[in-house]
Amino acid sequence: MDQDLSALVSSWGFRGTIVAKENPTELVEILVDVLEDRLRKRLFQMESKPLGLATGRTMQPIYTSLVSRLKDWPKPKMDSLLEGWCSFNLDEYVGLSNESTDSFAAFMAQFLGTPLSLTPDKLRLPDGCAKDPQKEALLYAEQLKTLGGVGIQLLGLGVNGHVGFNEPPCGSDSSCRVVSLSAETRKQNAFAFRGDPHLVPRNAITLGMQEILDAEEIHLVVTGATKANTLYSLLNEPMSECLPASWIKQHNNICLWCDYSSLTKVVQQFSPLCL
Repeated sequence: MDQDLSALVSSWGFRGTIVAKENPTELVEILVDVLEDRLRKRLFQMESKPLGLATGRTMQPIYTSLVSRLKDWPKPKMDSLLEGWCSFNLDEYVGLSNESTDSFAAFMAQFLGTPLSLTPDKLRLPDGCAKDPQKEALLYAEQLKTLGGVGIQLLGLGVNGHVGFNEPPCGSDSSCRVVSLSAETRKQNAFAFRGDPHLVPRNAITLGMQEILDAEEIHLVVTGATKANTLYSLLNEPMSECLPASWIKQHNNICLWCDYSSLTKVVQQFSPLCL
């Protein structure tokens, strides 16, 4: 299956690796195999670039599985990993404090920070309550740049093609900034706000495509039938500011992780294979 898909999407201009599994849980476990391997290698590197992390329902099972794996590590190795831990999240809502249960900071604390005893200085996010959000965005980008940029970047895919909160239209040279969230994105994220899109903040700070594309390695995770049309467009159509996620096709080290549900429209393009 993977070879056939890779051949198809390569003919469309996608240069990366594709891993597809019917069961999303199986997909997560294979991805976590890779992440765990990368974290082991960090133990032997003198200077490791920060991890690039994301939030959302797609990421939750990944972090849960990763935490479970890491807790089985021998204590000396675990201590060494946590001592050198440094990660930068993609984004945060403007106006939400770290204490807000709806913030991405709270999400990361719940699923990664608290289980691993990571302090906020190791698990970094933009300050959503900064008095000057645009200044905070510039400072956040500068902090990341000073540390060498992202090493491994995890990404989810928005229904409208955003990654991070890079809403369309968005060029490949966009940098960390304050953005206005579309009605579609606020509806998609309403699950974290008691199902009410009106409760979702209208603005956010996000790393731009520039910082994402500067990562050494990108892992885009796409699951669910609601992403099928967007994933098809990403793979089959030219790169465009109308689909910000499409810019990742120019990256030379990207892996696409997807379940069969997200690939339904892609699979329609070749037979006799069917999902």
